[in-house]
Parts: sequence; structure tokens; C-alpha cells
Amino acid sequence: MHNGEGTVGFEMRRKAWPAVEKFVSISVPVTFPLDLTKTRLQIQGEAALRQHGSQTAYRGMLGTALGIVREEGPLKLWQGATPAVYRHIVYSGVRMVAYEQLRDVLGRSEDDRFPLWKAAIGGMLAGAVGQFMASPTDLVKVQMQMEGRRRLEGKPPRVHGVYHAFLKIVSEGGIRALWAGWVPNVQRAALVNLGDLTTYDTVKHFLLRNTSLQDTSLCHGLASTCSGLVAATMGTPADVIKTRIMNQPRGPNGRGILYKSSIDCLIQSVKGEGFISLYKGFLPTWMRMAPWSMTFWLSFEQIRKTMGISSF
Repeated sequence: MHNGEGTVGFEMRRKAWPAVEKFVSISVPVTFPLDLTKTRLQIQGEAALRQHGSQTAYRGMLGTALGIVREEGPLKLWQGATPAVYRHIVYSGVRMVAYEQLRDVLGRSEDDRFPLWKAAIGGMLAGAVGQFMASPTDLVKVQMQMEGRRRLEGKPPRVHGVYHAFLKIVSEGGIRALWAGWVPNVQRAALVNLGDLTTYDTVKHFLLRNTSLQDTSLCHGLASTCSGLVAATMGTPADVIKTRIMNQPRGPNGRGILYKSSIDCLIQSVKGEGFISLYKGFLPTWMRMAPWSMTFWLSFEQIRKTMGISSF
């Protein structure tokens, strides 16, 4: 693609993003109770916490959600929704623009196909960059999501809101502390985007080339269904590790007490709870990600069409 064409394409995509931001600000609160339930499930039975004398009752997805409503109140299902909206605006904006720019840079093959290996590289890089930028908001979200559980266990509250959470984290560990857990967070985002962006892009163009389907909502819906399932399957293990590292108590120096690194967390989790522990919270993850992915891609494609931008 010529530089002039690339610049025009970038500007058009950038102008389309405010509409997508509005979609994100609506869709995140709608699906957030599933995200909160997923986070609580990922902490249940944590082997490292048991060694420090902390126990959490085992519950399934419904039991966890109903327990939050019964013990903490229905509004607590949305605790941490504000930083989640911030996170998605930053993360989704960066990853979508970055992927299309990488797709332009890497280039298509002579038959106008975007090879799977290039799509995989583009998806993983775009997800990693987007999540690194959004990691501080993810850290605040996870800590706020666990506040209700901490209070029921008789522990003092860590944070009292988004602004207080940011200030507390910075005062205790400096600016760098905002990126605590960024390694598993970026790893998860790379895997999720390998499943989401790469799968959607590949499946969509496979259907267009090899079936009678046109570039319509039906094709977009089928591709997004595949992308949501693959993204949830690939991203859940890294999501469990990320949640545990971000939620762990920290010492005076701002370092985590339970885990030295994401690898240490992985080893302790598998040793203490078995391999299946890496898929704790998979069901609410998929139940949230599947409709979110479909709604996002259908809306995103329609917005592009309305604004005269070529299909993704």
C-alpha cells in the first residue's frame, strides 16, 4: 500500500473509533457481572493463599454470582465496572488500529490473501501493545472486584474507588507499580487476540473465498462465533495467572508476597490445584466473550460500512 493510501486509511479508521467507544461503554457494563464472577472463580481454592491460612468456599458459577448478590448486594456485581470501561476503550482502540496498520505493513500475498502466520503475528503484537497500554486500568479493576470478598473475610478495604486505587498503588510502589502483573496480562492479551482478531480475520476471508457467503452480517456472525470460542480457550489460563498476580497481597516494597513471577504462579497453581485450575472461570469467560465478540464485530463492520470504510 502506498504511503498516501495508508495515511488516508489510518485517518478514516481513527475517525470511526468514537462510535466504537460508545459501543464499548455500553456493552462492558451489560456483561460485567460475568467478568466479576469469572474473577472470583479464578481466586477460589488458590493454593498459595491456603498456605497463608486463607480459605475461600468453593462455589460454581451460579453459586458465586448468587453469593455476591446475597452477601454483598446486587450492585456489587458491577464493582470495578468503571475501570473496566476505561480499559476497554484504551485496549480495543489500540489493538484494532495497530492490527490494521500491521496488516498493511506486513502486506498480503499475490492472490490478495493475508497468510495465517502474518495474521497470527499481527494479532498477537496488536493485543500485546493494547494491553500494555491498558494494564494499569486492569490492575485497578481486579483489585476493586475483590473488595467485597475481602470485607466478608474481615479484611480491611484496600481501595475506595478508582481514583483512590490509582493514588494508593502509586504511593506504595511508584509509577511502575501500576504495571504490576503486566507480563501475564500482555501474554493473555496476545493469546486472546490470536484467538479473536486472527480467527475472525482468517475465518471471515476463508468463508468469502470458499463459500457462497457474501460480506454481510451472516458471514461476520459466523466468523465472530469462532473467534469468541477460540479466544476464551486460549486466553483463560493466562487470565487466571494474571488475576492471581494482580490480586496478591504486597509487601512494603510493593512486591507480591505469594508469587515471584508469572511462571512461579503457574507452577504453584498446577502443583497445588491441578492443570484444570488454569481453566477456572472458563464458562463465564466464554459466556461473556461470545456475545461481546459477536456484537462488537457486527457493530464494527456496520460502522465501517456506514462511514465508507472498507470491510475489516
